[in-house]
Amino acid sequence: MSRKKKNSLSTFVNTILRIFGEHPYKPMNYKQLAKIMGVRDAAGKDVIYQVLVTLHHDGQLIEHHPYSYVLNPDLISEYGPKPQYVIGTVDMKGTGKAYVVPEDGGEDIQIAANNTGKALHGDKVKVAMFPKRKSKKTEGEIVEVIKRAHTEFVGIFSVSHGYAFVVPDKITMPLNFFIPKGKYNRARDGQKVIVKLTDWPENSRNPFGEVVKVLGNPGENNVEMQSILAEYEYPLDFPKDVEKEADKISDKIPASEIKKRRDFRDVLTITIDPRDAKDFDDAVSYRKLPNGNHEVGVHIADVSHYVKPGSAIDNEAQQRGTSVYLVDRTIPMLPEKLCNMVCSLRPDEEKLTFSAVFEMNDKAEILNHWIGKTIIKSNRRFAYEEVQAMIEGGEGDYKEEIMILNDLATKLRDKRMAQGSINFHSEEVKFILDENMKPIDTYVKVQQEANMLIEDFMLLANRTVAESIGKKDSKYHGYTFVYRVHDEPNPEKLYDFIALVSRLGYSMNISTREKLVKSYNALFDAVEGKGEKNLIESVAVRTMAKALYSTVNIGHYGLAFPFYTHFTSPIRRYPDLMVHRLIERYMLENQPSVSQEEYEVLCQHASEMERKAAEMERESVRYKQAEYLQDKVGKVFDGLISGISKWGIYVELKDSKCEGMVRYSTLDDMYYIDEENFRVIGHYTKQIYRLGDAVKVRVEAVDLIKKQMDFSLVKSKLTLPR
Repeated sequence: MSRKKKNSLSTFVNTILRIFGEHPYKPMNYKQLAKIMGVRDAAGKDVIYQVLVTLHHDGQLIEHHPYSYVLNPDLISEYGPKPQYVIGTVDMKGTGKAYVVPEDGGEDIQIAANNTGKALHGDKVKVAMFPKRKSKKTEGEIVEVIKRAHTEFVGIFSVSHGYAFVVPDKITMPLNFFIPKGKYNRARDGQKVIVKLTDWPENSRNPFGEVVKVLGNPGENNVEMQSILAEYEYPLDFPKDVEKEADKISDKIPASEIKKRRDFRDVLTITIDPRDAKDFDDAVSYRKLPNGNHEVGVHIADVSHYVKPGSAIDNEAQQRGTSVYLVDRTIPMLPEKLCNMVCSLRPDEEKLTFSAVFEMNDKAEILNHWIGKTIIKSNRRFAYEEVQAMIEGGEGDYKEEIMILNDLATKLRDKRMAQGSINFHSEEVKFILDENMKPIDTYVKVQQEANMLIEDFMLLANRTVAESIGKKDSKYHGYTFVYRVHDEPNPEKLYDFIALVSRLGYSMNISTREKLVKSYNALFDAVEGKGEKNLIESVAVRTMAKALYSTVNIGHYGLAFPFYTHFTSPIRRYPDLMVHRLIERYMLENQPSVSQEEYEVLCQHASEMERKAAEMERESVRYKQAEYLQDKVGKVFDGLISGISKWGIYVELKDSKCEGMVRYSTLDDMYYIDEENFRVIGHYTKQIYRLGDAVKVRVEAVDLIKKQMDFSLVKSKLTLPR
């Protein structure tokens, strides 16, 4: 071969390699290359074909599928553009494809199912970005798993043809775990188990795992509740060293400790809680002062006296972050001896407390306040219903004092609303369970004045404690502290919300924060008792940023408090325990500030555990809703359209708040989504279904394991475009 021809072929080969380099993850055959290179004759195409075969033989190309090739990854740096990488979190779909949400807040990256590598839902990953194509979404390939979100998963143990797998419950886990022999841990076919990811061999499509715990039979209440906790890797039990440490704690209060504290044992003190509550971490005291003013004490269980930093109990509480409230049980942050006995402010028992005490006049104006350690003895435990009955005119113990407290709380609330606090409404579904924990009925928990009485004094204490550290005129201004912060609404979500309410016939003024707050509160009043009430209130909450714990104070937007913290629930929230320790360190011991960096890490963990707890609680509600409807297949219920997706219309039943889907495939037309107007429209019939519309649905199917409910439309009102 002449040198000229060899050089020409070398240039030809390099051109081909460069084209593969420009599209490093796109498989191409000789016809596609010929089109890119402008080669039209058969001889030229044949040369390209022969070059591809040779490059594959030499290892420079890899056969992706027959006669279609991609560049060897080792050559991308030589022939391809400089790769760009993005770090983000995986949002896995049931189909196997995924999206990666970048850390820097950029556009989500679409990942094809064959490009997810060994990443799983929630993992922190490194993504190699594909060259941007016109009219295409941002795409990439996951090239590295930086940090696993989970190593344990819940699923059904399945044995077939001598092989064992665990089929995960979660739709976001599209792969099954292969379980090698010897790793069954006595699991039997069909049982629900916890599987631990142990290996993922290079050439295996499925991850390998071992069964670490057998939960029991699917559908059993205890098994399903434990499954929810296990799915979020929340501990099912306390470690033995924590229980032993708790057992050693004495419930006797030494006289020497009482002498250090302000004594409220002879002051009328009460607790007001749900009827089924077991841990009472807040109490309110009242007495009329000689000068005619009112003294109101907010007394909080002094958990910090019993739980010391670095102890086994403290380390466990810090990891848990919060107690979790499932439908049928509480999974406490602290061992039962502490949360239900030693620290719980039970009636007729002397208890150590950390208190905020206020002197106020008849207008509920704060004249003086004091923060410090106390001892109390609760006179009476009240349920909310008992106090509410007195507020509505009934008789009861300590009614005179309770009515004064309610009057002061009402005035505090009115002032707070006048100063710009948003009066968010939300409905919470509750279940009536039988002796086997099966739901036999549902009801909606209503926030009444008795609840608000306690809430307003807790808000006052939280705000005052935060101000005592954070305000500029405070001696401790600049000290590291744990704040409860709430950012301004997301502008895009806010505009979408305004568009929604305007199409439902309501208006909002967002020109200033003050006018926006007034608009929110006026809107909540206007929708009371109307069909769109639940829709508007739930979407309104979603427009808001999530409240978080942070050492960086940005104030609390929803409450309109420049300074706010959580001080009032240390039995069930770890940040409150942190706040108690910091208050004691700064105000009582006059110690220097703690490390902001260290406490910010603790705040971030507490916020994350709070988010997980809320998700677990919602999961348990969804399970009970599915269980409640399980024996009601075929029955018809009234509902409201609560959501619209590309698969169907979501409907929430009016009484039980159960939410299911009416799939488009069950309707008599082809429907397209009109996102701007929050509705779907029938192609032929022009039938419109819009968020908030009242409909009748029949329960068609219930999948208890997946917590999914399928409905069909029975009758609906034809609505005209607005």
